[in-house]
Amino acid sequence: MSIAYFNGDYLPLDQVRISPLDRGFLFGDSVYEVIPSYAGEFFMLPAHLERLDRSLAAIRISNPFDAGQWTALLEDLLARNADPATPDLGVYLQVTRGVAPRDHAFPLDARPTVLAMVSPIRPLPEAVRTEGVAAVTAEDRRWGHCDIKATTLLANVLNRQAAVEQGAVEAILLRDGQLTEGAASNVLVVLDGRLVTPPLAPSVLPGVTRSRVLDLARELGYPVEECAVSESELARAEEIWLTSSTREILPVTRLNDRVVGAGHPGPVWKALHAAYQAAKPGALVSEPMQSGGAA
Repeated sequence: MSIAYFNGDYLPLDQVRISPLDRGFLFGDSVYEVIPSYAGEFFMLPAHLERLDRSLAAIRISNPFDAGQWTALLEDLLARNADPATPDLGVYLQVTRGVAPRDHAFPLDARPTVLAMVSPIRPLPEAVRTEGVAAVTAEDRRWGHCDIKATTLLANVLNRQAAVEQGAVEAILLRDGQLTEGAASNVLVVLDGRLVTPPLAPSVLPGVTRSRVLDLARELGYPVEECAVSESELARAEEIWLTSSTREILPVTRLNDRVVGAGHPGPVWKALHAAYQAAKPGALVSEPMQSGGAA
């Protein structure tokens, strides 16, 4: 059983007890982060903590720790869960407004509830590296502040389940005919030789992995644009990728039962995947990194 952090204590995850009056349980009044670590070292931790601070501020929960305290707490959690059999771990971190009598208005004196727990990050299966994954499109019916990493994810859950029931791994969401993001990922496309993704807006989560991938693409010399992507442009994209902290960069090779590009992971994805692997803590570069602009 893994060890979790809960309100100042480290204890086995199955011993954590959360009050039924916790506002995270009652209202989804909480935010979260998922932070990857490799070989016992966090990857892009400062960016995740900055986003956590923005999310907390956006819903007016006082951040219970500063960056140094968060870092010490989370590094301690990693150390307590160290296991050579699972060297790569994702930390799920959730902060709720706390326990209070049920009332929609903010309580005056509630103390934030803090939970952090770990789960293994598995390497990308060889079949995905060679064949890619399937996705489907769906209407984006989520709320208007998807830039906040809130735990109010019912719409995302329903979209993702609908995708699974259609044999896909993700739902790619469209709002008014424009790409927003995936149910649990950001979406990037290679279009006419450019790497394109929707600009940050209330409908798009500022993904930490998204940002790192865009930076790596620029370093490798690929043209990058953050601009609107229409449904018709998505349909004709040469490559489609999904990015998230624990799934990293997934190549989509089938969209709505249609082949994307040549039907296998494309050359730009291969270059960015190799660069991303090389950037991780403890990485051993075993794949050639390609560069050179248009795919």
